[in-house]
Amino acid sequence: MDRRTFIGGVAGVLLAVSIGALAQQRGKVWQIGILMPASANTNTQYYRAFVEGLQERGLIEGKNIALEWRFADGDNGRLQALAQELVTFKVDVIVANSTPGVRAVQQATSTIPIVMVVVGDPVASGFAMSLSRPGGNVTGLSISAADVSAKQLELLRTLSPEWSRIAVLTNSANPFHALVLKEIQSGAARMGVRLLHFEARSPVEIDAAFAAMMRERAQAVIVAPDPLFRQQGSQLAELAERHRLPSMLATKELVEAGGLMSYGQDYVEHYRRAATYVDKILKGATPADLPIEQPTKFALVINMKTAKALGLTIPPSVLLRADEVIQ
Repeated sequence: MDRRTFIGGVAGVLLAVSIGALAQQRGKVWQIGILMPASANTNTQYYRAFVEGLQERGLIEGKNIALEWRFADGDNGRLQALAQELVTFKVDVIVANSTPGVRAVQQATSTIPIVMVVVGDPVASGFAMSLSRPGGNVTGLSISAADVSAKQLELLRTLSPEWSRIAVLTNSANPFHALVLKEIQSGAARMGVRLLHFEARSPVEIDAAFAAMMRERAQAVIVAPDPLFRQQGSQLAELAERHRLPSMLATKELVEAGGLMSYGQDYVEHYRRAATYVDKILKGATPADLPIEQPTKFALVINMKTAKALGLTIPPSVLLRADEVIQ
């Protein structure tokens, strides 16, 4: 065999391998795992936004992707086992919600790419070396819940500057809430407000926490962002109205469920944006090099029906600041 024949033969083999690999890649069905601390019927608009975001990028379930959903139904104790299920399933990427959710997946794998959604301070939580260059297998979107918590307290006080005893409800199973509480305490000290801290890890404990708020004569309540609390939006609204406690919440969805007001970012958009990270990773990007996004837009939402039920008059100055008023 002469040199020209050899080179031609090698080129033909390489071309055949390349075409075969391309055809295989085009026919590949990517496995995407999604770990959610809440239940399947909670905040379905979030999940819908994620799927729509995938579709906008040509990632269609049943065509080139398969979605493996896992829901913890508000029980953070189940997250580790569910995360391990997804790892054992050998998915190509895992989308995880909340600090406990991402932590569970991070403990289960150091190699499968993880896209986080609705996570506070990923650097302090140990998920990334920095926002601009995560450096590990975790990237995605963070929230500024700790940063906006003092603003939530300030907005709540504008309804009645005389309120001096304000409750804060956190979930002890969510490590991020320590940062949220610290931020609110700092704001309360500046405003001369006495902060009353209560914790709940289940619906039963939420009931108990509100009963304790009444015993401590709380005048309003701030509910920290958490999958359990998002899942129990109707319960929170009913308890707040029954005990006549004006509530400041993290998301618009909880105000739609009957809460008084919320100030924070758009979680629906977070889920839609998460699809862009999945798309980039499936195309070859590594989480270590994908900068973590932070929110740039925050919205104040007020439920006037709830205000009326509580006998509250919302000051015109607050209504003018609202991005949305639910009648």
